[in-house]
Order: sequence, then C-alpha cells, then structure tokens
Amino acid sequence: MEDDRAQTDIGLAAEIEEQHREEELEKALAELAMEATEIESTETDTQSAPPLPPKKQADAPSGEKDFTKRAGSEAAELTTSENPDKPALKQPKKRFIGRRAAAEAAAKTPGLNVEDSGAVVSRPARRPPRLLNQVPPELANDPALLEAVALLPPNYSFEVPKTIHRIRTLGAKRVALQMPEGLLLFATTISDILQQFCPGIDTLIMGDVTYGACCIDDYTARALGCDLLVHYAHSCLIPVDVTQIKTLYVFVDIRIDTAHLLATLERNLLQDPSKPTTLALVGTIQFNATIHGVKPTLEQAGFRVIVPQIAPLSRGEILGCTSPNLSKTAAAGADGDDNDNLAILYLGDGRFHLESIMIHNPTVPAYRYDPYARKLTRETYGHTEMQDLRRSAIRTARTAQSWGLILGSLGRQGNPHTLAAIEARLRQRGIPFVTLLLSEIMPHKLARMSQDVECWVQVACPRLSIDWGYAFPRPLLTPYEALLALGERDDAWARAPDGGVGGVYPMDFYGKDGLGRTRAAQPA
Repeated sequence: MEDDRAQTDIGLAAEIEEQHREEELEKALAELAMEATEIESTETDTQSAPPLPPKKQADAPSGEKDFTKRAGSEAAELTTSENPDKPALKQPKKRFIGRRAAAEAAAKTPGLNVEDSGAVVSRPARRPPRLLNQVPPELANDPALLEAVALLPPNYSFEVPKTIHRIRTLGAKRVALQMPEGLLLFATTISDILQQFCPGIDTLIMGDVTYGACCIDDYTARALGCDLLVHYAHSCLIPVDVTQIKTLYVFVDIRIDTAHLLATLERNLLQDPSKPTTLALVGTIQFNATIHGVKPTLEQAGFRVIVPQIAPLSRGEILGCTSPNLSKTAAAGADGDDNDNLAILYLGDGRFHLESIMIHNPTVPAYRYDPYARKLTRETYGHTEMQDLRRSAIRTARTAQSWGLILGSLGRQGNPHTLAAIEARLRQRGIPFVTLLLSEIMPHKLARMSQDVECWVQVACPRLSIDWGYAFPRPLLTPYEALLALGERDDAWARAPDGGVGGVYPMDFYGKDGLGRTRAAQPA
C-alpha cells in the first residue's frame, strides 16, 4: 500500500533530500492541498476501495517520493478524523524513547495519537546549578582586590573573593572569623580586606584557642549576633546544615614544592631495595589537593600509591583522633602487596595528626615529609608504653565507686548524646556520677575534686587521655575506654598483658560509626 510505504521511509527520505528542502516544501504544500480536496469529495469510495498494490521505489522520481509519502500520511489523518468509527490507520513512526509503549497504548483507543497516549512523560526541568559559591568574574578579577590579596602569602589560599561574594549574597552585617593560632597573624589583614570590599559590615576575630575542626564555635558567634561564621584551615566536620548560623569553611589550601618532594622520595626510598615502595599518602586538609595532585607523578616514578579514607572524611584526610586502618583498606593488600612493603607517608608539619594513623596502624612504618623544613624523616611511636598506660587506667576505673563525666564546651568538642549514653550505663549499674562542663581540661582543676571522684570520663578530645592521661591524679578515660571499663566492649589490646602491643587501639572517634558521632537514642 502507498500509505505503508510512506510510513516506512518517511524519516529516511527527509534526510536524503535535505539539500533540496526549500524547493520540496513548496511542491509538497501544493500537493497536499490537492490531495485533501480529492479525499473530501471521494470519502465513501475511499472507505470501500480495495488496497492498491505497493509501488516499487523506482516507480517514483527521486524528487517526488518525499512529498508523496507526506501526502499519504496526511490523507490517513484526515480519513481517521472524518470517520471516528473506522479503526485508526497506522501512524508514522516517531523517533523518541518510549514510542513502542506509546503505540501500544494508542492502539487501545481508536483515533488516539501516539503523543496523547500518556506513555510519554516529559522530563522535569533540570534544577539550575547553585551559584552560591561561584565568584563572579568581575569580582575575581578586580584589580583592587587582587592588589589587596597580594598582601597575604601567595601559596596560601584564603579564598578572599569567595568570602566577599558570600557576604554580599547573604547580606551579612556582622562576620565572625575563626582560625587556628598559626594563622591568627593574618586575621587582621583579612578583616581589613573584607571591610574594604563589603562596606558597612563588622568583623569579629574569635581569639579562643582552635585546636581542630571540632572547635568550630558557631554557638558563640550566634550569641554575638553574627550573620556569618568563616572558619579557616579545617574541613567540614560539623556540616553547614547543623551549625546554628550560616558557615563558610575555608580549607586554606597550601601549595608546596612537589618537585622537591618527588626527588626526596626517589632518592631515599626508590634507590634502597630495603625501603617500602607502596605508600599510603595522608595529610591534613591544607595539603589534600597536593596529595591528590602528586599521586600520578609518584606512580609514574615507580611508587604504588594508596590514598586511604575513613568516611565521612575526605580521601587522604586524617584528624588527630580519626584516621583509617590500612588493613581494612581493600587497596592495601591488592596486587600481592603486604604490610612489609607498605609505609605511611604523612604530608605536613608536626606529629599530632600523624600519630593518629600510627596508633591505628602499629605495624606499618611511617614517614613524614615537612614541606616547610623540606625534610623527610622516619617517625616512630611508643605503642607498648601507650597501651600499658591505657590498660592500667581501665583496670583502675573498673573498681571506681564514683565517676565524674566531663562534657567539653570548647566549640563542638562535646557530644551530649555520647555523654547521655554513658550516663545511662552508669545508672543501670547504680554507679553515682557527677557531670562537669569544661572548655579546657587541666590536671589542677580535676585534682581539687579527686577526693570525691575516683574516675573521670571526658567527652571532648580522645587524644587528651591518650597523650596526657598519666598526668592526672585519677584515671581520665575516653568514651571508648569507659565502655571497655564497664564491660560494654571487649578488644584484644585491652585484654593483652602489659609489656607488648596486644592489638590495634582504634582511632575512629569521628568516623561514620565513631563515638564522636553518637546520635540521640543510639547505643554507644
């Protein structure tokens, strides 16, 4: 049939004859008008006439076959609309996803077009991208702003344009700046720049000590009437949808000499067959971009590089109380590698964060590259002494008749839900306790109450107990150690005899299931 042939080739003919589209369109309109007139005058004959035999493709000139098919298609539509009782003629195929389901639905209702079948669902409009932190080019390239930012160290990214854009977007009038002590020397410069390019705002520099991301002080900033808190040099440990006021985290990315890092590692590790060549690369958030950027270069040099992660921290990021256990990292044992060929490479200054992953991986050697001193050092830790001290404190706590619970009030260090979980267990056992709020936990303060309290549990910073617990007159336990003392948990290292490393002491306080993230009505 002419109509069947038309519906089969309607799409292909349009593509073949596209170069003659304008001429064919004029001819097609004239042909359609003539065809419509014939259909109206011979409606009855059309219904009873037998189908015509199909024509060969060669019967029609190449310039005529396109509008002949179009005319046949239009004739089918007109015939259907004039005769609703007649079964619907086959419609031309539509090129869209879901046309088969649409055709089946249309066939159930005579006279219904494919487009009206309901099988085709329009995709909802895509949400426009968020422009909250997208700095306008006119601001990012402002010569006056670039000149002001040049007063800050060039390898430190304080993200001043983004901060100004956020202040303007929020319409903030009072902005709090919080940063660790190592960056306070830049605080007044940043404050002056913000006030210059955001006229009418007040800036407050928060001077309380900031040890880490857990010390973000959104409560104090809100009490001071601030509209925005800018927290520098730490990651989003406390999510922005949890903080009490609008919060902007500035990681302060620090660029270093990666060529010197690579040359140092090649000379000290690759050239010595006895040294490990599989590196677990970690560091603080300031060097996280460098960690990911240098990984391909180290692999090209001959190292095998692992960037481990403990959720919800970023890959490669560690905290003083939270770090990954490399034996649980699937990549650590891949390709036949074992711990004898694996080493930790910490990128950063100081040992506080490095000691966290060393405690969590007592059998893995550790190296530290200090980008400021440009030195690579082999680091060690006294695992035996640390575990002996913690086991002794736990044993003493098991016989304590009265406990004291400390909730840290320095920023967000203290988790009230963790405190409540320990309180519930003490009540179950009938052990009396007293609760204390302290921003900083000092031995001389607790010594004044040690006559009535035989054991302390601090819900603040686990490293305070691990590093300085021996200096307190009574046992100072972490929440994890308190659960061990109460018999709620049982780990191999706690049962081991003194004088050796009996297992792994966990460092997962702010991990996904860590005690630092205890929620309401959730067992610790």
